[in-house]
Amino acid sequence: MSLRPELLMLKPMLASVGEALTPAFDLHRLDAATDRDAFLAEVGPRIRGLAVNAQAVVDGPLLDRLPNLEIVANFGVGYDTIAAAEAGRRGVVVTNTPDVLTDEVADLAIGLLLATVRQIPQADRYLRAGRWPEKPFPLTASLRGRRIGILGLGRIGRAIARRLEGFGVAVAYHGRRPQGDVPYAYHPTLVGLAQAVHVLMVVAPGGAGTDGLVDAAVLAALGPEGLLINVARGSVVDEAALVAALEAGTIHAAGLDVFAAEPHVPERLVALDRVVLLPHVGSGTHETRAAMGQLVVDNLISWFEGRGPLTPVAETPWPAAGARA
Repeated sequence: MSLRPELLMLKPMLASVGEALTPAFDLHRLDAATDRDAFLAEVGPRIRGLAVNAQAVVDGPLLDRLPNLEIVANFGVGYDTIAAAEAGRRGVVVTNTPDVLTDEVADLAIGLLLATVRQIPQADRYLRAGRWPEKPFPLTASLRGRRIGILGLGRIGRAIARRLEGFGVAVAYHGRRPQGDVPYAYHPTLVGLAQAVHVLMVVAPGGAGTDGLVDAAVLAALGPEGLLINVARGSVVDEAALVAALEAGTIHAAGLDVFAAEPHVPERLVALDRVVLLPHVGSGTHETRAAMGQLVVDNLISWFEGRGPLTPVAETPWPAAGARA
């Protein structure tokens, strides 16, 4: 029997994560198991920590297989695939990787906004297709004079708003409650925000509370000149309603880095020319992913050295009564 804490990695992660964990832990790989049930039956009772990425599901049935689990360290700021509240009820701490990806995602969001408004990918395709000698690329819309609405003024939402200030555009937002320390206009309803702006920037977390929050009514309020930018979670937007709105001209265009059933994207969405589609690359730089991986490692090491988690999520605050130390 190992004297070192035993960890389980559900799906492949950065090689650097495994390399950093191996000296201090006995690391098991569920993705390498030929018989998952037999594997979990054997090692599950010994597992004290999980290292997971954003695509890994940690639900009640899995938690049942890991009766001595103490901590789930998530690679990513979003953790909607983790039953965090249920984990908390069982005394299991969940951590994520905030802050280290904030600026990267905010930069990407601004780039996606500009690419969508000015049709940068479409212009690139136009040139590559040899059409420029025939006639100039059509004129596009402008960011000048547009009002930008942000759904979810958390860390990333605030970073986006600060960048938008440099463009001289008006910024407004919607969230659960107004925030007194920002100069941006607050709208108590999402429909009201959509009616008041030209661009709706989605930065809200995923999960049951935001599932399909941007629906047909919100898109209709955004209007035929409106743009939707989503760098949050695909689940926050009713994807079928979005496709229908784009096809019907209910809104003008969309820039999307996330989708409902990643990595699968609806063919009807791909077929549309007035959209910019990215394969969920918001935090996708070498530097940021390395920092995220290191924070996963640091959370696990800190926990098992008795110093507690570094970045616990809201559902599993620390210290918390009943949590195992």
